[in-house]
Amino acid sequence: MISSLARLTVRAWAASLLAACALLPLVESTVWLLQAALLLGVQAGVGAAARRVPLARPLTVAAQVVVTLMMMTLMFAREHAIAGLIPGPDALSAFGQLLEQGGQDVNRYAIPAPLSDGIRLMLVGGVLAIGLLVDVLAVTFRSAAPAGLPLLALYSVAAGLTDNGIEWLWFLLAAAGYLMLLLAEGRDRLSQWGRVFAGPARGRVRETPDAPSPAPARFGHRIGAVALGIALVVPLALPAMNGGLLDPNGRGVGAGVGGGGTISAVNPLVSLRDSLNNDDDRTVFSVRTEMENTSDLYLRIVSLDDFDGTTWKPSKRAITQVPEGFPAPAGLGSDVEFTEVGTSVSVAKWYGQTWLPMPYPPSRVSVQGDWRYEPVGMTLVGDHGQDTRGLTYEVRSLDVRPTAEQLAGAPEPPADLVREYTELPDELPSVIHETAREVTAGAQSDYDRAVMLQDWFTLSGGFQYDTQVDVGSGSQAIARFLKEKRGFCVHYSFAMASMARSLGIPARIAVGFAPGSPQADGTISVAMRDAHAWPELYFEGAGWTRFEPTPTRGSTPDYTVPDVQDNGPADPARPSQAVPSDPEETPSRSTDCRADGSDPGSCESESPQAALPVDDDGPKWQAVLLWALAGLLVLALPLSPLLWRTRVRGVRLGGHGRTEEDVAPYVLAAWEELTDTAWDHGIVPDESLTPRGAADRIVRTGGLDGDPAASVRRLAGAVEQVLYAPRPRPAVGLAEDVRLASGALRDSASRGARLRALLAPRSAVRVVWAVSDRWASLRDRLAALRPDWHLPTRQRG
Repeated sequence: MISSLARLTVRAWAASLLAACALLPLVESTVWLLQAALLLGVQAGVGAAARRVPLARPLTVAAQVVVTLMMMTLMFAREHAIAGLIPGPDALSAFGQLLEQGGQDVNRYAIPAPLSDGIRLMLVGGVLAIGLLVDVLAVTFRSAAPAGLPLLALYSVAAGLTDNGIEWLWFLLAAAGYLMLLLAEGRDRLSQWGRVFAGPARGRVRETPDAPSPAPARFGHRIGAVALGIALVVPLALPAMNGGLLDPNGRGVGAGVGGGGTISAVNPLVSLRDSLNNDDDRTVFSVRTEMENTSDLYLRIVSLDDFDGTTWKPSKRAITQVPEGFPAPAGLGSDVEFTEVGTSVSVAKWYGQTWLPMPYPPSRVSVQGDWRYEPVGMTLVGDHGQDTRGLTYEVRSLDVRPTAEQLAGAPEPPADLVREYTELPDELPSVIHETAREVTAGAQSDYDRAVMLQDWFTLSGGFQYDTQVDVGSGSQAIARFLKEKRGFCVHYSFAMASMARSLGIPARIAVGFAPGSPQADGTISVAMRDAHAWPELYFEGAGWTRFEPTPTRGSTPDYTVPDVQDNGPADPARPSQAVPSDPEETPSRSTDCRADGSDPGSCESESPQAALPVDDDGPKWQAVLLWALAGLLVLALPLSPLLWRTRVRGVRLGGHGRTEEDVAPYVLAAWEELTDTAWDHGIVPDESLTPRGAADRIVRTGGLDGDPAASVRRLAGAVEQVLYAPRPRPAVGLAEDVRLASGALRDSASRGARLRALLAPRSAVRVVWAVSDRWASLRDRLAALRPDWHLPTRQRG
């Protein structure tokens, strides 16, 4: 038969492993979890053997640490170790190199990342460290409740990085493991306590003292299952809390990147359609620039290069300190003409954006606040909650002007860049590639194909710009858009970038603001309806190059228009090519939005995550109230044992016991309070003892003498009167006796024991017993109400 301690060890191992399952979506392979499970089992086995000897607690932990280091050395640094097993300086150096490599791999790859040796060391080592903490707290020190903290840390790290839509499953596994650990500890303690002498409930003596009591563990499992169900389901019914665990689409853009090491693949596209349909077309930026042709002044926020078949999002990238001067943009050659221009941007106080809007490509930025630099996209992202509210900043950027001939004659881009930026999901409908080939038939170069795609969307394809269209969602969204031929900038940019990738042209999506409206004072006003998305295609020598497939929006790049004349008339079928002559008569607005502005939210695009996070009104009071209540609940849960014991103590010692009617319940309640206080301080009740024997045990074990010892024995005598005397004498002063003895027990205990008795009293298990008894009573009453359908037997005459 498995001992209770061995059962607790197995449960601690299982709880750590179940919490580690939340890390599975982070990497492509699951081999690391099997390795972690094996090493975690060896680590737990060493702890079980050390406790069996038994060794002192510090020696047990030391033995587990030593064996864990040896196992890690054998797996990851065997060739650098002494005798292949003992970690020396070379092995420690190898661990450091692997960890450094793992950090670089984490920054380099998007989720799910390949399982490199460095990432595998971080995963397995992290799980072993958490597993050791859980085993030490729950098994070695017999305190399972605090073991939930490392388990929570492990789950939180994984949940904060994953975006796979089934976070509820990992929560369910981690929470089930923790509850399983708690119940195992409770069962272990109950097996040591036996039946606790506490007097008859409500002054009544049990008629069948030898009848087995209901098993609290069984009801604990049921309560745990109900609690898990409530944690999963109830958030769905609460407003303004993002749908809870079962609604992964409720997550929005975070307030920053925390420590500033990486920026995760968080989609910045959340409400572009609403911005375009907004009746209150407020000014977002006031811009002053040195650029001559301000119709090319696009304020770019972030680039989206990861396409999963449903939407585009930025890959997980490494971020660094903002450099003094930015490096040259990728792919820009010396033969392409460009000039450096300065731009000053003033942001409205109500507009909070995590990414810093800038002309592309930037060469230098002067901005106040806590910002970090992402070199691949050449973007700035706020750290530790930094955003753009009320900022004024200066940007130096390159005004790159390639010619059509240079783009048409561009050499082949690097193979690794082509591989990364032409990747498409397998489930993408074939009609996208087929349509791209049909539209670009006869093209001689990638540049010709890109221009033909742009002209098809803006001129010859029969597309119409419409912010009120609904083209569905999922992998069929682009195919349906190509069929319906109605949409707004998100649909056009998504479709053109996907079609370009299908033709082997590196492509990504840029999100930001189209050129705004020039003002009389020489500034440019950029408003909410100027929010925009456009494709960027890569050409070696020119780098990432803007295209504009959205009809009537933005401006068509000069390098895509044959024989462009600087002063010639603009083509009315194309997006605007020149600055409007009268700024007062050209408000910034979308031409196809509803004229009356009604029903701005009726059109949900196929990418409801689509564009710029704006938080101008702040949280609603209902959400603040709910979060405040949730915070109070979180604070109250750890204090619930303390609150319960305070309440029970007041009830037990609040009686009088001055009459014959109430003397028995008063005396037994006072005795129960004394035994529970002793129990909380480590003196486990023993029901085999008489009250006098129990009192002697409390005095002896608790080291009591003098008045406290006399109080304990006086209370035991009162209990004997209640249990054995025909007419018990009224008792006076028992509450003071209990308080005096309890104070002495606290004084004689160590600081840790006093803290444990206060915050996690052992006698709180009575709550489980009470629930069990009430359930049994309810079940008996329901059984008694059940009708008896058996007919009486007819007596024979």
